[in-house]
Amino acid sequence: MKQQFVAYIKTLQNSITASLEAIDGKAIFKEDPWVRPEGGGGRTRVIENGAVFEKGGVNISQVHGKLPESMQQYFGVEDADFFACGLSLVIHPKNPFVPTVHANWRYFEMYNKEGAIVDQWFGGGQDLTPYYLFEEDAVHFHSICKKACDAHNPDFYPKYKARCDEYFHNSHRGESRGIGGLFFDYLKKSETMNMQDWYNFVTEVGNSFLQAYIPIVEKRKDLPYTQEHRNWQEIRRGRYVEFNLVHDKGTLFGLKTNGRIESILMSLPPHVQWRYDHHPEAGSEESKLIDVLKNPKEWV
Repeated sequence: MKQQFVAYIKTLQNSITASLEAIDGKAIFKEDPWVRPEGGGGRTRVIENGAVFEKGGVNISQVHGKLPESMQQYFGVEDADFFACGLSLVIHPKNPFVPTVHANWRYFEMYNKEGAIVDQWFGGGQDLTPYYLFEEDAVHFHSICKKACDAHNPDFYPKYKARCDEYFHNSHRGESRGIGGLFFDYLKKSETMNMQDWYNFVTEVGNSFLQAYIPIVEKRKDLPYTQEHRNWQEIRRGRYVEFNLVHDKGTLFGLKTNGRIESILMSLPPHVQWRYDHHPEAGSEESKLIDVLKNPKEWV
């Protein structure tokens, strides 16, 4: 299974970066292969200062070795080894009317002293973080997510959409990071789903990503904007940073397993503002976004 999924994320990284380069038309991804001293490594690809994308990364990694002490306590195990692989991406567009997007698809195995697999699971998802709310974009993104889920089980979309709303939530602010999408974790063998079934589901979601995001970029990337629009984008990016550094489990796992810091923090945007006690004007387009972030909607 791990070889199968590693091959998949390598191919997916190629297709996603090629599509994003094509739509940007100016910048290309810089590739940065790296090796983890404790075992494994990855392939980081970063795009910066493009015509459309201000900063973005599409990274793959496969790491293995001794499960760090902190993670052994988290999983309630002793002397365990692990293997983890996945693709993680974050794209920060230049135009404030184009949403930021994040996605991650990953696979994890844990082994006993004899090297036998004692646990394995998939996780991942994809979510959209707009700065200005275009409801048709939200409907489009969620419709593609639902279609990918429905191909496997009609219960998946409402279940994993709700988990996304719960997870990508800045509890210290009382608001969601964005308008959600899908989030799933610990997808393990069950009476109804074996690991190949879960592989088929997770890869279907991964394959749907470009269809979910690219049409939105095409529609919004050339809209005119002002410095005020840009200021609001940077203020909201501050909330994005807060979530990633305070709440995100993936960031935490990377830091605790001696992950590559440049790849882990690739998700942080280049230009951000934190304004003291900032509130958008009542009735404005900015406040319309906040209303939805405080009260997640059912988009489809």
